[in-house]
Amino acid sequence: MTQVRADPPREIPGGRLLEIACDESGSDGENLTGGNTDVFAHASVRLSVESAAASVREIRNRIRSPAEEYKANHLLREKHRAVLEWLLAPSGPLHGDAHVTLTEKAFFVVDRTVDLLLGDRAEAVALFREGPGVFGDGDWRQFLEVANQLLRVRYDGEPDAPVDEFFRTVDRLRRAHSPAPAAGVLDRIAAARPRADSYRARIQEGPFVLNPVLNPLLPAIVRTATHWSAGGQAVTLVHDRQNMLTPDRIVWIEETARLHGVRLAGLRLVHSRLDPRVQLADFLAGIARKIASDELNGRGDPLLTALLRPYVGPSSVWGDERSWAVLGPADGERTAVSLHL
Repeated sequence: MTQVRADPPREIPGGRLLEIACDESGSDGENLTGGNTDVFAHASVRLSVESAAASVREIRNRIRSPAEEYKANHLLREKHRAVLEWLLAPSGPLHGDAHVTLTEKAFFVVDRTVDLLLGDRAEAVALFREGPGVFGDGDWRQFLEVANQLLRVRYDGEPDAPVDEFFRTVDRLRRAHSPAPAAGVLDRIAAARPRADSYRARIQEGPFVLNPVLNPLLPAIVRTATHWSAGGQAVTLVHDRQNMLTPDRIVWIEETARLHGVRLAGLRLVHSRLDPRVQLADFLAGIARKIASDELNGRGDPLLTALLRPYVGPSSVWGDERSWAVLGPADGERTAVSLHL
């Protein structure tokens, strides 16, 4: 189990530190196309320990489950619908003091693949939105799977196999569907094989795990710090223990935040059961992941989607246009491009 980082937050000139509690839901490591979930959510709350504890007590009093530890699933049960609506409502305990970064995993794979090979996010969006209709569901699913394998750090087969399989699939799809615009993107990807070879070579040559390209957790934490420090406030993050958050990766998060001008003073890990603020972040992350996934798959609950919307950050990594129209900020603002980690 990851050890708690005991270092005190660094002193940052300019006033008192703001402490934000965080947790995630939907982590499948590097297996983004074949995991258990299609959405990753990272939630954060700005509450005192006392206020958070009172909210957790209120949730327990309303649900009255004998469970020792409550999770988001308790709130998502239909019989507790009223409690869920209360928690998210404008009059509830989180409104104005909580934030969610969403990641649509399939788009994340395409975004990272195109960024590696072409360095053009607009191409990633175009390919993602046109690909399923042009190539068909089966071939599109295969493209996502081989792209996922190309980017994975952990691979037990032949070193060149992920690159070979990816470009075989790309060649087949672009030849079969030319001159569709999506096939044109694949033409440009096909010419970028040297970048893929170089990427896999770097993995083979030595440690390449500080920021695994396919894991959405680390960039989500930086985006969370970006949100809460947007007004110039220095922040420190308190996060639920997570095996991905090793000491070296925490340093990567802190240094990356500084490079982007984010006033992150530090990140420490706690057990969610010992901090009611993290418990609330855990609830919100699980709830947000489920509501967003339902909306993505065409089975969204309009009321719950509307209740979640004020919490969803514009820097979420989301490619599906229809679902983002109701999940994303009402003003349509997007800032993900400006913090492409």
